[in-house]
Order: sequence, then structure tokens, then C-alpha cells
Amino acid sequence: MMNVGATRRSMAKPSPRELQRLDQQLCFALYSSSLLMTKLYKPVLAPLALTYPQYLVMLVLWEADNGPAVRRTAIGVGELGERLYLDSGTLTPLLKRMEVAGLLRRTRAADDERRVIVTLTSVGRALRRRAEAVPLQVACATGCQLAEISALTSQLQALRSNVAGHLEPAAA
Repeated sequence: MMNVGATRRSMAKPSPRELQRLDQQLCFALYSSSLLMTKLYKPVLAPLALTYPQYLVMLVLWEADNGPAVRRTAIGVGELGERLYLDSGTLTPLLKRMEVAGLLRRTRAADDERRVIVTLTSVGRALRRRAEAVPLQVACATGCQLAEISALTSQLQALRSNVAGHLEPAAA
């Protein structure tokens, strides 16, 4: 026999106390998942001598790169920061370390010396081939099917867009 009282309670709106539980917080689910994903990437990226934030920078640069042609695609530090949601105070030391490692080159724009341009070096470009297995290694470690990962990624991108849209009017 069905417990009518229990059914009504389960259909009722959650109480404010229930909504304050840690496991009910979207922000905590995202935060803790992000921490674990970063830990997951550490041993995968170790053979490439990259940290997770450095890998993200490389992904953006590889995406923008046109290859070894005379005219290589460059990206400004500001655009790189926008793509990665990082401010220049975080990005600049990261890029300096990557430049010392020979992965990229930072130069001042000829038309505006305030603007710093980042380009891949041949070492950074060659690293792309060695990093090709990273996405599949991480996907396997999640225990999810590729379709599930794709759907979750799309949902998180939509969430990010919604939150950014909500925050933009407040920043103006």
C-alpha cells in the first residue's frame, strides 16, 4: 500500500533547510568536480611537462594556430584571458613560465605596444601531437560515454553562458 503522506511530502517544495544542504548546492558540485578533474589531469599531463592551466593555454593556441607557415596565427593576451576566464594577473606569470619552457613567445604588438601577442614556438607546436591522447585518456577515466561527456559539456557551457548573462548587467 502506498504511503500518501510520504508521497505528498516528496512532491512538496524543498524546505529552505533542505536547500541549504551542501549536497544540494550546484556551486559545490561544480567546485568539487573541478578539483577532481584537475587532479585527474595531473598524471595525464605530467609526461608533457604541462600543468592543467598550461594545457588550457596550449589548447587555445593550438586551436588558433595555422601551422608552420610564414604567417602564424597569434593571439593577444587579452583575448586569451577572455577565452580562459583568467585575468592578466593570473595569466602573465603562467605565460612567462611557458615562454621560459620554450612553448610560446610573447611580443609587443607593432601597432600598440600595450598589447602583448602570444605565438607558438616550434616546440609548442610539436607538443600538440604528443597531447592528442589526452582527451580520450580523461574521457576513459570519467567512466562516461563520449555522448554523455558531450551532452554534459553542452549543459555546462549553457549554464556558464546563462550565469555570464546574469552577471554582465551588474558589471556595467
